[in-house]
Parts: sequence; C-alpha cells; structure tokens
Amino acid sequence: MRGLTGEGSAGNRGGIQAVITALAVFAALALFASSCAAGGTGARDEGPAHSDAVAGAAAATPTAAPSRTPDTVDAVRLVKDDPKVAPEVKRDLKPCVADEYPVDVSYGKLTGGSADDVVVNVLTCGDAVGVGSYVYREQGGSYQNVFKAEEPPVYAEIDRGDLVVTKQVYDKGDPVSSPSGENVITYRWSSGRFDEEYRTHNDYGKVVGDTPSPVPAS
Repeated sequence: MRGLTGEGSAGNRGGIQAVITALAVFAALALFASSCAAGGTGARDEGPAHSDAVAGAAAATPTAAPSRTPDTVDAVRLVKDDPKVAPEVKRDLKPCVADEYPVDVSYGKLTGGSADDVVVNVLTCGDAVGVGSYVYREQGGSYQNVFKAEEPPVYAEIDRGDLVVTKQVYDKGDPVSSPSGENVITYRWSSGRFDEEYRTHNDYGKVVGDTPSPVPAS
C-alpha cells in the first residue's frame, strides 16, 4: 500500500508539473502573438510614436512673423529741403554737439498710407524747446509735408493713430523752463488733411520754493 501510495504521489506531482509547463508555454505563445500583432515590443513602440506626435504638433504651430522695422529717413534733410518750413527754423537747425542735430523723429500710421508717416520735431539746443513740428507722408516715392506747427513751444506725437500737438502757454514773467500751462490739440486725418478733433487746456500748479514754512505753535 505504501509503495502504491508513493507511486501515485509521484505520478500526481509529474502531472501537475506537466500542466504548469503547458500553461507557461501557452502564456509565452500568447505574449509573442500579441507583440507580433502590435508590430514590435511595446516599450520600443512608444518612443517613435511620441516623437512623431511632437513633430506633428511642432509643425502645426504657426511661427510669429517678425515685426517690420520702419525705413528711417534723413529728418534734417527733409526739413531743410522743405519749402513749407519757415526760413528761421532752417537757419537755426544746426548740430548741438558734433553731428547731433536737435530733432526728434517718430514713425507710425496717421494718414492711412501704405508706408509709415514721419513726425519731426525741431528743438533748440540749450533747453530743448520745440520750435517746429511737421508731419511727412510718403507719396510717389518721396515725402510730402502734410502738417506743420511753428508757434513755439510746440511738440507733436502719435497717439493711437491720431496726431496730438502740445503747445505750452506762458504768462508774463514765466521763465522758459516754467510755463503756466499747456494746450493739447488732437488732430485726425480726414479727406486728405488733418482736422482738429478736440482740445484740452491744463494749468500747471505753482510751487513757491523760497517761501519759508511757518513754525508750528508750541
């Protein structure tokens, strides 16, 4: 009986091992078949697929176009060759230091043309007081004067497509460095010319620095 029992146990163990071996082989075959159907090993497939997706996203992302730098002009030559500029402004337009002329130049859209308009302010060398403001519009390959203001002190700027001219106001006895106020006039291009849209007046506060402060009561 004992021998029979031993043989049966050995036979059972052999049968279990055979079943385990068969299951292992079946599992290996199933894994191999699934990997072949996927076209390769799963770990390796992830890399190229991710790279292609990134490349596709990068190709679809639009590239921002660089902003166009406006063509610069010789503002001094524009003013000196302009028959609309007062002779005294041309005469006094000289270099302050070496070849540095007292002019401020701005570029922007004011008249609706294809090229940027040019705003030129002519200043004095000593205290930078504006003596003339001009707007030049490109027409047929050259620049034409379409606005001028020559009542100093004056200064012109481009503000959101409008021309804004500031004229400082002096009362009797005001030093050049301390005007009493200013008039700010806004112009808009219409029907081939600049028309005044509106104006504001600002009074500057007077600060007396030489008056001693009263001594507080004890």
